[in-house]
Amino acid sequence: MTARRSSDPGVPGRLRAAALALPGAWEDSPWEGDAVAKVGDKIFVFLGGESIGVKSARTRQEADEWLHRYPDDASVMAYIGRHGWNTLRVGGAIPEDELLEALETSYEIVVAGLPRGKRPS
Repeated sequence: MTARRSSDPGVPGRLRAAALALPGAWEDSPWEGDAVAKVGDKIFVFLGGESIGVKSARTRQEADEWLHRYPDDASVMAYIGRHGWNTLRVGGAIPEDELLEALETSYEIVVAGLPRGKRPS
């Protein structure tokens, strides 16, 4: 089976649906026109139409793996990139299943950082 390319026009909607299906996830627009998904009070994914912003790893060094694997489609996020956040382009070389995996990894990292009482059950 071939991995589904992220150039499929339905990918952004599927990514949004996958993010919001995670336990305790909810959508917010903290900045006009910019949708994010949160768990507790923390953002775990920036939901752009052409890209998603995810916490790729706990450290910048680990997150840099994305930059090496997909140099044309992954970049360090402005302002928060030093904390392991990357922008991953939708519609490029990154397959949809890897975008979904990155979204889920971001969720898991953010949930692990929440106080126990704010973690979804």
